[in-house]
Amino acid sequence: MAAFSEKDIPEDWRLLLGDYFQTEDWGNLQANLQKEFALGANLVCPSPENFFKALKLTPLNRVRVVILGQDPYHSPGLAQGLAFSIPSHIPIHSRAFPSSLRNINKALSLEGFGTLANGDLHPWAEQGVLLLNTALSVRLGEAASHSHIGWKALVDRLITSLAIQKPNLIWMLWGGHAQSKLPLIELASDQLILQSSHPSGLGVHKTNQPFLYPGAAASCQHFTKANAWLLKHNLEPIRWVENAPPSVSQDNLFD
Repeated sequence: MAAFSEKDIPEDWRLLLGDYFQTEDWGNLQANLQKEFALGANLVCPSPENFFKALKLTPLNRVRVVILGQDPYHSPGLAQGLAFSIPSHIPIHSRAFPSSLRNINKALSLEGFGTLANGDLHPWAEQGVLLLNTALSVRLGEAASHSHIGWKALVDRLITSLAIQKPNLIWMLWGGHAQSKLPLIELASDQLILQSSHPSGLGVHKTNQPFLYPGAAASCQHFTKANAWLLKHNLEPIRWVENAPPSVSQDNLFD
């Protein structure tokens, strides 16, 4: 039967989580996931060795930006353990390519970074962008199916501790679910919090803080604002698109 343990989480992140692994919450999460595995390990996305991939690819001391997703993609072959990221072999113009990534690509283009070659966001994670879902697993074909099995306690502890320990972080909160974590982040100071609609096709411009404006006339400028913040704090900007300059507009960046 599929299994995972606290040792699957890198040591730096385990230390950040403190005594979480001695709590009832951790035991409940393990028990609930074992029930899911018993229904069929192939029905759990991503596979257990990738539950904590975001933490493995982005060490604690390298985190500069946090992008919060809701849960992994529930369609076959998409979930990687990184929020919004999919395998590189999936063609951008195919029906399998998620609308959220299409709109992220549009925003990058509108901000002058160019467009992604594919939907694999490993390069972001390796530069210090923590691509964290708030539930780290899902049942195949059933969105949000693991949102109440115990991930919340782990991820909330991680978000709270990360914000308190790391000054000058950038948080991209896209959509209501990510924004529900705002009270945890606001426990700390010196954080740049960027909020907008979710980039999915259903909600990309449906709030007064749109991710994209109707007709793709403009973007929320989150990628540009993030790099401006990093430069302001003498940190290396993120190269959002390979071989593209870290373009930064100087006007109204932190309105």
